[in-house]
Amino acid sequence: MAANKTDSSIVCYAPAMITTNGIWQGDNPLDYSLPLFILQLTLVVVTTRIFVYILKPFRQPRVVSEILGGVMLGPSVLGRSLEFANTVFPLRSVMVLETMANVGLLYFLFLVGVEMDLSVIRRTGKKALAIAVAGMVIPFLIGVIFSILLHRQEDGMTQGTYILFLGVALSVTAFPVLARVLAELKLINTELGRIAMSSALINDMCAWILLALAIALAENESGSSLSSLWVVLSSAAFVVFCVFAVRPAIWWIIQKTPEGETFSDFHICLILTGVMISGFVTDAIGTHSVFGAFVFGLVIPNGPLGVTLIEKLEDFVSGLLLPLFFAISGLKTDISSIKGADTWGVLFLVIFLASTGKVIGTLIATFLYKMPIREGLTLGFLMNTKGLIEMIILNVGKDQKVLDDESFATMVVVAVIMTGLITPVVSIIYRPTKRCISYKKRTIQRAKPDNELRVLVCIHTPRNVPTIINLLEASNPTKKSPIGVYVLHLVELTGRASAMLIVHNTRKSGRPALNRTQAQSDHIIHAFENYEHHAGCVSVQPLTAISPYSTMHEDICNLAEDKRVAFVIIPFHKQQTVDGGMEATNPAFRTVNQNVLTNAPCSVGILVDRGLNGSSRLSANQVSHFVAVLFFGGPDDREALAYGWRMSEHQGVTLTVMRFLPGEDTVEVTAGDPINHSGSIMRELSQQERERQLDDEYINEFRTKNMNESIIYTEKIANNGEETVAVIRSMDNSHDLFIVGRGEGVVSPLTAGLTDWSECPELGAIGDLLASSDFAATVSVLVVQQYAGLEQHEEGIDMPDSPVQQDDQPITWQQTNFRGSNMYNNSN
Repeated sequence: MAANKTDSSIVCYAPAMITTNGIWQGDNPLDYSLPLFILQLTLVVVTTRIFVYILKPFRQPRVVSEILGGVMLGPSVLGRSLEFANTVFPLRSVMVLETMANVGLLYFLFLVGVEMDLSVIRRTGKKALAIAVAGMVIPFLIGVIFSILLHRQEDGMTQGTYILFLGVALSVTAFPVLARVLAELKLINTELGRIAMSSALINDMCAWILLALAIALAENESGSSLSSLWVVLSSAAFVVFCVFAVRPAIWWIIQKTPEGETFSDFHICLILTGVMISGFVTDAIGTHSVFGAFVFGLVIPNGPLGVTLIEKLEDFVSGLLLPLFFAISGLKTDISSIKGADTWGVLFLVIFLASTGKVIGTLIATFLYKMPIREGLTLGFLMNTKGLIEMIILNVGKDQKVLDDESFATMVVVAVIMTGLITPVVSIIYRPTKRCISYKKRTIQRAKPDNELRVLVCIHTPRNVPTIINLLEASNPTKKSPIGVYVLHLVELTGRASAMLIVHNTRKSGRPALNRTQAQSDHIIHAFENYEHHAGCVSVQPLTAISPYSTMHEDICNLAEDKRVAFVIIPFHKQQTVDGGMEATNPAFRTVNQNVLTNAPCSVGILVDRGLNGSSRLSANQVSHFVAVLFFGGPDDREALAYGWRMSEHQGVTLTVMRFLPGEDTVEVTAGDPINHSGSIMRELSQQERERQLDDEYINEFRTKNMNESIIYTEKIANNGEETVAVIRSMDNSHDLFIVGRGEGVVSPLTAGLTDWSECPELGAIGDLLASSDFAATVSVLVVQQYAGLEQHEEGIDMPDSPVQQDDQPITWQQTNFRGSNMYNNSN
């Protein structure tokens, strides 16, 4: 704190003052170490979370919020008050706070090691290696130059050590933080994102080696140079021991545990103790304790053991203990120590030149590999991401007296500013060009009957898979009109950025799942691939989208645009309970659905999943389904009928089309305001008449072409919403699936008043009725919304062919296999 300079203070500790006897005994809880630590931890977590919430709209990585939280509590802001500093963060508490922070750091680096896949480096190729090296060399040289300007001989720091620390701090790229930034920018699964991640991984490994060397020099600068050599040799021996002794022992534990069973508490405890021992050994030989924990994590094989360790430690370590480390970095940062305009000028010059150096170095490498300048520029900015490794370097440097207060504060400010600028700058300079083609056949109604039907299926959990597979099989895939299915597993983006990269980018088929999310992906992919294997004329491509729920619809809509699908199927946000009722699974799913309905570039279907008969059956010739289409009129209902029409061509599907017509006592309603001019009312009535004409034409076409026994067509007369509900409730319970239009923008006397009681307006009046818990029949419902982009062409049914017609010709699966595409990644 401002008044707490440990360089010139002697602090006395009272070992007995751990827990208080209570305020009723006259004790002040803050005089005792445990209550004080609890208060400090609470303050750090709360402050950090407040900054996370404030910076969320700016899409800043969490590390920025954690450092700013520490700066807020430290001598730069709140700590300027001596009363606050001496009460909440007294000098006697520093030892406990830093010890716990370093324990958290130890286990976090262990988890990073467990999650990291070194095979990535082997597969990156020369391009990523060249970018990583070029992105390090120039900033390192800039760090060398500025270390000469910033270094003062009277500080007692050797020039060589200072150069190494400053050079590494400026040249390092934070691998976990970069993954989060790329995911926020929707670049994580692009070719650019993969190159950035691979380069950052190589950069990180180089930084660890340089950090070990820097610490060896810093801790032994007063001794002979021979001692530094022994430190380096001992560290290398430790790495060799971990690879050739610890790793086989871990393999023995894995092989001793039967497949599918949990690891014993003894083995888990043994490994967690091994983390502490590794930290102790590396600290004892002269490198930082986190180096040992990181290497120990690296030798843990990917698989079920990694899953168990991550699930047991992740939330507690990264959610509670790790923010302590960043907060302490902030507590040590006294911005007021950066004195004078000259120092601030040098600070911004360091930021500018170090950032520019990385950009120039990366541009040179990308130019040699003939990459576009914009991509090279973007990579250069992305490689400027700072975070964990740099903060470790700076803290070690301060502890070893390599960095003084001013230098430390300068470098922390540099780290925060450089990392904070990445997302907004990259958002401006790099916007992947999207093909904005007027593609008219983005509905089932307008799809050519002899073309491939492309469907995008969104999955949150494996629970929806059986019903969706049977729905696809009932959609009548044939050699003449095959179905291309893009299966998109929707995964919420969490703080575990490094695991996200390993799980969804680099894992090979057949290797065990690394965590629960990946296990779910494996189940989903296996089910659809099994369906593809047994079914004919169906091609399946599994993909994964990792996003915050607030922007997940962008992934869905971008993929639908990129793959030019005609129909998106998304699961309803409620699921059926044991007693037949409906309960919400995750409120965020509903927001995703609403956003997709608003922004989708094609037709959308929301599936209310209550099972479909024969859900375990995949054989095409044994499918037997009874499907009902409720037709009220309007574009959405015509799209619903078009889907039902396609289903009716399947030999195992019996289709019932029930058209609702207004009776003689029906009162016409319009959406217009009573004070509207007569002209607007006339236009609205004219539009309604136009829609009725289109409905009649489509129904007549449907009836003319479908006179077989598997289709039942009936018409029902109703005068108002109550009679409509009565007719629907009177239907028999033999159906497996209802298909209804959403009815968006359609004003009908047959549904008048029903929307007033809707629980879920996104389903429309009839869809909401069928999906409600009090509806007698427990039947799956598909609510369809037709792509509204056709309205501008709605002058007639026959439209001229699109100028991109050649792209719409029948395409075989080999041609549409986009595995490892530029937008998404195959999780398989």
